[in-house]
Amino acid sequence: MDPSLTSRIRIFSGDITTLPVDAIVNAANCTLLGGGGVDGAIHLAAGPRLLLKCAKLGGCATGNAKITPGFRLPAKWVIHTVGPVWHGGDKGEAELLAACYRNSLRLAREHNLRLVAFPAISTGVYRFPLERATRIAVQTVRAELAGQKVPEQVTFVAFNPEARAAYERELAGA
Repeated sequence: MDPSLTSRIRIFSGDITTLPVDAIVNAANCTLLGGGGVDGAIHLAAGPRLLLKCAKLGGCATGNAKITPGFRLPAKWVIHTVGPVWHGGDKGEAELLAACYRNSLRLAREHNLRLVAFPAISTGVYRFPLERATRIAVQTVRAELAGQKVPEQVTFVAFNPEARAAYERELAGA
């Protein structure tokens, strides 16, 4: 593994809505109109203008991504992506989850966003197994960063110790 790629990935434990980065990624639902978990926290922290902006986007398909301003967040932008619901692993969930990361990073490159933070997409109410999700996240981000200058740094945000440990194991396995 290219050591320069490893230096471009970090782990942060805590609340994604507090990060002063160019963009945070929202694990959204297909309506983009807010929900529970990280989605609800991002909408609450960003304020009501985020909901108004999202209402004009016409939703988002699973695996795709759309971008809005961050409004009251420290992050300038929010990249909304819709992760797959886990149905046992034989319904294309892994490829859809990888597409979330690829499409989010594509938007980051298109908007020249240097610092991007991701939550553990689909690992909450969508029940994607944490170990599989972190493996897909890290492998996909590494592949997307290879040969690209932007984003300069990707942060995986771990909301609890179990998620942090899963990211650390995956990153150590380089």
